[in-house]
Amino acid sequence: MENEKQSLVEELKGLMEQNVSEVKEQVEQVKSRFYRVYHQELEEAKKAAEEAAEKAGETLSEWVPPIDEAEQQLRELLNQYKQKRQEMAKQAEEEMAQNLLRKENILNQMKEMAQAESADVMSNLQKMRDLQAEWKTIGAVPPQKSQEIWKQYQLYQEQFYDLVKINIELRDLDFKKNLEAKTLLCEAAEKLQENENIVEAGRALQQLHNEWAEIGPVARELREELWNRFKAASTVINKRHQAYFDALHEQEQANLEKKQALIERLKAVDLTQITTGKLWNEAQQTIQAIQDEWRQIGFAPKKYNQAIYEEYRSLCNAFYKARTSFFKDRRDELNENMKAKRSLIDRATELLNSEDWQERAEEMRNLQREWKNVGPVLHKFSDELWQQFTAICDQFFEKKRGAEKTSRDEKEKARTDKTMQSGDRGKLMRLYENLQQEIKTAENNILFFTGKSKSGNRIVEDMQKKIDKQKQQLKEIEEKINALDNAENAQ
Repeated sequence: MENEKQSLVEELKGLMEQNVSEVKEQVEQVKSRFYRVYHQELEEAKKAAEEAAEKAGETLSEWVPPIDEAEQQLRELLNQYKQKRQEMAKQAEEEMAQNLLRKENILNQMKEMAQAESADVMSNLQKMRDLQAEWKTIGAVPPQKSQEIWKQYQLYQEQFYDLVKINIELRDLDFKKNLEAKTLLCEAAEKLQENENIVEAGRALQQLHNEWAEIGPVARELREELWNRFKAASTVINKRHQAYFDALHEQEQANLEKKQALIERLKAVDLTQITTGKLWNEAQQTIQAIQDEWRQIGFAPKKYNQAIYEEYRSLCNAFYKARTSFFKDRRDELNENMKAKRSLIDRATELLNSEDWQERAEEMRNLQREWKNVGPVLHKFSDELWQQFTAICDQFFEKKRGAEKTSRDEKEKARTDKTMQSGDRGKLMRLYENLQQEIKTAENNILFFTGKSKSGNRIVEDMQKKIDKQKQQLKEIEEKINALDNAENAQ
């Protein structure tokens, strides 16, 4: 796009070397094409900046468009062009005022000759021709005066020829010259019908009319026929010219209706119903599709074009502002959740050094419940924080079970030894009931660790081995109780 912009700048430079009064449409086209590319670049640059900020976990609070050297060059050239046109317009006004004075002076002289009661015919005839020749060399006059002085020019010219009643051959010679000149203008007007550039043909026709107005009369019997021929050729060009601009205006009206429809689609996007990141991304795709369609549509009518564009930009800006605000608030919430989870990890780490396992175990379970109540964090940190927390929990409960296992083994051994030393049935029954309760408790606890982690699975295996061992001990005690009962029955 940079090459395209620079190319348009160079094209404008080339137009500046021409007559600025003749290149207005080309300049407007270059300007329009340049700013279409320029605004597209700005939108893409801003979008890229927003995406980059979003990836970095930041918010694009304010975006300043980069300085565009090509746009500065174009603006300077347009200022120069505007200044040249103003200078040329001022110069043209001054020239037209001088031209008016010159033509009024010629009209005064022609009036004297046309209304003179007696005159040197040959002398006045040459003077009239000189004045006509001088008239043709004078440029345009103010438009509001053009028709008036032209009528006076024709009037005094015809009055003069009628008054002096010059030699028929001489008058016929002037008529013949004028006929030849006007016939050439008719042919030129008819030739313009082949020109496919409607705007160029229209300007050329206007020039032919200016030349027609400067040529003197033809023979009276040929005037109407010749004028009708010239007018007929002009009508064809004028109709084509009018049809061209009618079609252009119809297209601009159609473009306006298309843009109004896109604006209604933008208005239909209810920002209050977009409550999740997924919905915001889906809505952004809808907005971008509308923007793509907008860029494919040409200009609307001039009196509506700027207003409808500003409404379009306002709606788009409102959407992206709301989207940015949503994701900023969401990032703040995710960051707060991450702080909360890190705090839970720190508190869980402190419990690892505890020796009061029963009391600290309840605290650890509370931490696990708190963790479940904390909302989500940024996806890239989620697994890492969860693995840290579960690893600490696994380590804690593994240490707790290790300590409890040692304590239980010692107590169990003491109870078993004591029981074996006495063949006391009451003690065997209490030991039997205690083992049953421990097995039941262990089987309930084992469900908590199932599927938690790889470390949790190892703990389950250890607990199952212990349960199996306790069940074997339970069977041995049961056999001893039965033996005591059998011995008692035998007695």
